[in-house]
Amino acid sequence: SLSALAASAARNATRPAPVAPAPQAVIRPFSPPRIETADFAMRARPAPAAADDFGNARMRELQETNARLMEELSGIRGMIERQLAGFAWGETRRQAPARAALVGELLEAGFSAALARKLAEAVPEDASRLEAREAAGAALDRMMRAHASDDDVIDRGGVYALVGPTGVGKTTTTAKLAARCVVRHGASRLAMITTDGYRIGAQEQLRIYGRILGVPVFSVRDAADLRQTLAGLRNKHMVLIDTMGMSQRDRMVAEQASMLGGAGDVRRLLLLNATVRGDTLDDVVRAYAGADLAGCIFTKVDEAASLAPALDVAVRHGLDIRYLANGQRVPEDLHLPNRAYLLHRALRQQGPESPWHLDGDEAGMMLAAAGGGA
Repeated sequence: SLSALAASAARNATRPAPVAPAPQAVIRPFSPPRIETADFAMRARPAPAAADDFGNARMRELQETNARLMEELSGIRGMIERQLAGFAWGETRRQAPARAALVGELLEAGFSAALARKLAEAVPEDASRLEAREAAGAALDRMMRAHASDDDVIDRGGVYALVGPTGVGKTTTTAKLAARCVVRHGASRLAMITTDGYRIGAQEQLRIYGRILGVPVFSVRDAADLRQTLAGLRNKHMVLIDTMGMSQRDRMVAEQASMLGGAGDVRRLLLLNATVRGDTLDDVVRAYAGADLAGCIFTKVDEAASLAPALDVAVRHGLDIRYLANGQRVPEDLHLPNRAYLLHRALRQQGPESPWHLDGDEAGMMLAAAGGGA
């Protein structure tokens, strides 16, 4: 039995060991991962406006830097211009002292730096102080367009509208012109119109003047009413329109000019307050400028310390000076412009005790501040 067992063990040892079957691969159908729509949209969207905010901030920074640079360059330019103007003024005082003194006198009187420089150019370098004043007066007389006759207004006739800012004296000046026309052509040849429905008592004031002069006064509200009224007055020698006063910065100034221009052949007379600063008068002239502007009238001449600002504006803008009003009396206080009187009132010197008197280089400093040298 032992030998049988040994033989059986030998046979088993020579047989190959059984091989276990390989496991079968399990194939499952592919299912894509679930992606929530909101999450996908959030991940797909580019980064919030961080890039845009950065670009805008960078653009603002560059703009601010450029603005600072331009401001600094402007300051440097102004400083250089003032220094050059100071050098030029010093040279002028050495080479042409009378011319330099004249510029100071013109600035004291109220002339603009632009016109003061232009008048000084007419003065020879070797002129004396008296010769310099005479040369400047002659140059200003040539530039001035003053009419010493009623021919172009009263005798010519037509329709004239008196315009200007509030309080300049339009109603009183209208009555003064009406009185001059009545004296020369009779009350039957004249009519007056008022468009001032805003100021309390304005229409009644003109009606009182009309009753005194025997002249009819009409009130109008708008452009159509004005056209209709003027059509009924076409046989009159002269029609004077008293308009509503308004600031030169009021948008209604353009509407008023359009209303007058659309009513027919209406010419405007601009009233300038002689007591007002030159830069304010400049604003007034620019606001009321137009091809239908027949000239200007200086009012409150009796209240003005100097006529230089008003005369300066009239010369620089090429305005015809028609009349001077120097009081409230009707019709006595309305005069034709006298050239000698205008020059005297405009070129009158300030005394050394006046706080407006310029000493030394103060005139040069004013010219430099105005943006130009001597």
